Amino acid sequence: MEDKTIGFALCGSFCTFEPVLSALTAIARDYARVIPILSFAAGSTDSRFGSAKDFRSRIEAICGAPPLDSIAQVEPVGPKKLLDLLVVAPATGNTLAKLAAGIADTPVTLACKSHLRNGRPIVLAVSTNDALGANAASIGALLPRRHYYFVPFGQDAPEKKPTSMVADMSRIPETVKEALAGRQLQPMILG
Repeated sequence: MEDKTIGFALCGSFCTFEPVLSALTAIARDYARVIPILSFAAGSTDSRFGSAKDFRSRIEAICGAPPLDSIAQVEPVGPKKLLDLLVVAPATGNTLAKLAAGIADTPVTLACKSHLRNGRPIVLAVSTNDALGANAASIGALLPRRHYYFVPFGQDAPEKKPTSMVADMSRIPETVKEALAGRQLQPMILG
């Protein structure tokens, strides 16, 4: 177990929650401390994929701590240097757009902004139906920025959803390891 503190922020791409929770379990096994963070949507929305209450309970059981889910709770992330690395999985189109534009009005985006002030890595696991549409500009803006690392991602259903892309959530642990060493896991775009 590596003596690092990993923040793990989840946004509202509910269809990816199961593979994201599997990755969270692996991260919790590999690193000393994992601090869960939830977007407003992830923390409060019941969906066809499960209830917010059950989701929160599972996260708390994996991490051994309740998720941070308010602006006030995540604000100290940067000033107190709470994290060695922050994962955002799933990173929705909405969150990617806000990060690209420098908007920090949710627990996840403020945690990212606060964490970046220390020049520490953020791992993004893309999950958006519009990655090859309107969200392409946001992804393109984040790709060259320092301290951002992407979990390898690709089209998930090109025949039915030609602009949709999703990260391979099973590759979050290896992306974290590489990002801690300052390297982008390759290949980044899956064929």
